[in-house]
This record gives sequence, C-alpha cells and structure tokens, in this order.
Amino acid sequence: MSTQTFDAAEAETLRFGYGTTTLGTIVIAEGTRGIAALFIGDDRAQLLRELRDAFPGAGLVLDQTGLAQAIAKAIALVDAPQLATDLPLDLRGSPLEVAVWNALRAIPAGETRSYGAIAQGLPMTATAQEVGAACAANRIAVAVPCHRVVKADGSISGYRWGVQRKRRLIDMEGVA
Repeated sequence: MSTQTFDAAEAETLRFGYGTTTLGTIVIAEGTRGIAALFIGDDRAQLLRELRDAFPGAGLVLDQTGLAQAIAKAIALVDAPQLATDLPLDLRGSPLEVAVWNALRAIPAGETRSYGAIAQGLPMTATAQEVGAACAANRIAVAVPCHRVVKADGSISGYRWGVQRKRRLIDMEGVA
C-alpha cells in the first residue's frame, strides 16, 4: 500500500469501473499503486464528476473488464463491511490525513471511535476537527472506514457518502 503524498501535477492515468451494492452504485479508480478511489452514490454521471474533481489532470479510462476482480472485491466489502479486504490501497494525502486513515483502518469491525480519541492516538498533534477534515478528504469508502468514527457522545455526524449510508454501514457491522 502506498502512503506517499501525491503531487496533483503528476500526469497519470486512472482506470475506473462501476458496480452495484446494497448501498448504491460504486465507482473505483485504480492507478499503478492500487485503488485510489472508492466512491458510493446513486448516479454514475455524478460519481464520474466526483472522480474527475478528486483527480484533476488525471486521465480517466473506463476499464470495466480489466477491473472486474477489484470491482467484485469492492462490492463485497461495501455489502459486508465487517470483512477484511485485500484490495491494494493507494492512500493519497498529507501526512496527517494518512495517519488518520491508518488509525481508522486499525479500528476493529463492529467498533467505533470518537474523533477526539482518534486525534489523541495519532503519532502527531491533531484536533478532533482535523480528524473530521481528514475523514471528509478520504477518497476510499469503507476500506478506509470513516464510517466507524462518531461524535464524543456516540451520535453520528457527517459522512462524505451520506449519513444514512454511514448509519447502515455501522448497523451492518453490528455496532450497538
């Protein structure tokens, strides 16, 4: 898994493809270092716009057939978020964002953590608000489980792919 900061000016090609899950349509994008995006939505055209916005300057090539195995694994993960995945992830962000995303990946399925608890456990100084911003910047739904982060009182707050999806993912994992 790559954890390098990505230079947006670097020219690259991302292959992408779509799938259908119990939570809606997904689009995944893969570069040379692994899965760079897994978005969940309701509309393929909107997901493609979001993908273009997330990777400005990247060439996007639809490769449904070439990504069939990765798409199947992504669908399985979204439909059963408590299961581990072996999808290679290409985490692209600042050092703080990558630290937050790695901390999220360490949260066991079926458990949640507060934004503040994540901040306190990081190898660098961060606030709960910075953890929230890192969650909002996450481009890899479910495999980087931002849905496992809740407010200090245990209530659900924002989620890039919709609070209703966050609630469903938490419920699917059996969190009380």
